[in-house]
Amino acid sequence: MGVSCDESHQLLDHQETLPTTTATTKTSKKLSILPFIFLIYFEVSGGAYGAEEAVGAAGPFCAILGFLVFPFLWSIPEALITAELATAFPGNGGYVIWAHQAFGPFWGSLMGSWKFVSGVINLASCSVLCIDYLKLVFPVFSSGAPRYIAIPFLSSMLSLLNYTGLVVLGYAAIVLGVITLVPFILLALISIPRIDPSRWLSLSQNPSSWLSQDRVQTNWSLFFNTLFWNLNFWDNVSALAGEIDQPQKTFPKALFSAGMLTVLSNLVPLLTATGAIPLEQEKWVNGYFADAAKIIAGEWLMIFVEIGAVLSTIGFYEAQLTSSAYQLLGMAEIGFLPQCFSVRSKWFDTPWVGIVVSTSITIAVSYMNFANLISSVNFLYSLGMLLEFASFLWLRRKMPTMKRPFKVPMELPGLIIMCLIPCGFLVYIMSVANVTVLLVSTTVTLLTVLWYFVKKNIGKSKMWTEFNKGAKLVDVDLQ
Repeated sequence: MGVSCDESHQLLDHQETLPTTTATTKTSKKLSILPFIFLIYFEVSGGAYGAEEAVGAAGPFCAILGFLVFPFLWSIPEALITAELATAFPGNGGYVIWAHQAFGPFWGSLMGSWKFVSGVINLASCSVLCIDYLKLVFPVFSSGAPRYIAIPFLSSMLSLLNYTGLVVLGYAAIVLGVITLVPFILLALISIPRIDPSRWLSLSQNPSSWLSQDRVQTNWSLFFNTLFWNLNFWDNVSALAGEIDQPQKTFPKALFSAGMLTVLSNLVPLLTATGAIPLEQEKWVNGYFADAAKIIAGEWLMIFVEIGAVLSTIGFYEAQLTSSAYQLLGMAEIGFLPQCFSVRSKWFDTPWVGIVVSTSITIAVSYMNFANLISSVNFLYSLGMLLEFASFLWLRRKMPTMKRPFKVPMELPGLIIMCLIPCGFLVYIMSVANVTVLLVSTTVTLLTVLWYFVKKNIGKSKMWTEFNKGAKLVDVDLQ
């Protein structure tokens, strides 16, 4: 791949941004900033639903401190990198394009598989979490055949909603976002007279007996995995950059707004619930916010929180599925996948092949243990993020004069320091993985390597699978 010398000089003369593909993507309507903010919000968090285990793992003080500090150590660097690279390469595929531009197609393929598989496993965790909340209202879904049937049925129905189009999903995300935030706003207002700030400082079930057996054992692995799961995936929205209205302007504003919304939507419920009721740390598992709402305000608010939890997981599912489907579309446009993955619906202009493939894999892995689901998501995502940080730094060095509509206001030494802390955390997350997670990740990586070399031979033969040769990335060093 490459361009002629004349084309290269022309790019140098005009200092233009490198094109992501030579093919253009036609859509009926671009996504505006407000629905995009809520898609990012659901992609990353969707509220405090699922954050309860941070309290159960390490106590109120560590949970509150974690959700206050972790965004500065992790979320902000990831969001800044996403804003810079997504505006520099505003095309579908996102991080796949970044890794390809930095290190070549092999690493682009690895990035694509790591991020895609982590995304579809995350979709499976959404389905499981949604059923876990539903069983609080409908106990029939607790186990047995009803549960096994409900998970794939729910995934299929939510995927059909995704098929209706990105604009419809964006405005649905706004409605879902408002509804999911209201119960926690009510919980905070009702709790004000009952809040005892000293409860926020608790480090354990029985802090007065530090060496006592009554003290709940701190589970740092669960604590950090919970933080990571609730505050990552900022870069996933880059996979649909080609569908956003004025991405160079929209991405930085939307990421900042979604970041503020995410931090507040996690901190306020944690401060409210831990401050208003005595600590029973062993009860702080997924779904406990509903129990806390019942204690504080009554059964009506418990039901409202449970409804909000279900709607939050639906929003999370739709946002993640959108990114996964458009990532496959973008990878097909740049020749990493067969052209069939770039086929769009004639009615809704959505990448229906990507939706079907993503949903099928989601259903297949949805019966894994929930803890293994989350750990597998985090491990594969960590691999991709290490490559993403490396790509970001290398592109700054490799293409220093490339036009960047948004640029992180630091030079390379400062950027290296900014990336070191989250990279250290990524290594820690990977180091606590169990055998099942390592097996899943190793399998994904080996299959990707095999696919990369098979694809090179397929591209030279006349088989039924055809790859897009006209929309390759342009490899030019703007120095």
